[in-house]
Amino acid sequence: MEQLPYEIERKFLIQYPSKDFISCAQNISDIVQTYLVPETSGVTERVRKRSKNGNSVFTHTKKIPVNDMRRIEYEDEIDEKMYSELLKRADNQRNVIVKKRICHSYKGQLFEIDLFSFWNDRAVMEIELDDENAAVEFPPDIKIICEITADKRYTNASLAKKIPMDKL
Repeated sequence: MEQLPYEIERKFLIQYPSKDFISCAQNISDIVQTYLVPETSGVTERVRKRSKNGNSVFTHTKKIPVNDMRRIEYEDEIDEKMYSELLKRADNQRNVIVKKRICHSYKGQLFEIDLFSFWNDRAVMEIELDDENAAVEFPPDIKIICEITADKRYTNASLAKKIPMDKL
């Protein structure tokens, strides 16, 4: 029987990290994320360009929700030509998401902090887990506002919808 490629993650709305925290970050990349009109109903589909130090990696991702914390995720690295081709299916009901991603390790856990171009007071932090019930120890220099794992308003696909950001 084929093992499904599950992604288990928890997400948190946090206060925008301090300038010191950002300037000390060792692993920062720029992400441009475009949602596509999916070929299959119930699937979220996107392409992403992730750049760091002048080098870019392109990915095509399909996600199928299982529950609030778990999704089946298919992600493939693609070349720039395929990326450009897939962009022709861009969902015109959604904005392109532009963000900086900080990868921050703390006590053996990897946190990804997304700094969105449309916010300067808050950010989203996520952690991928092996188990839905795994304990999480948070970095002390991050101020958590609330958990948003189950809050559909804070998925990247929802944040990309063409609605005023002050409605969130």
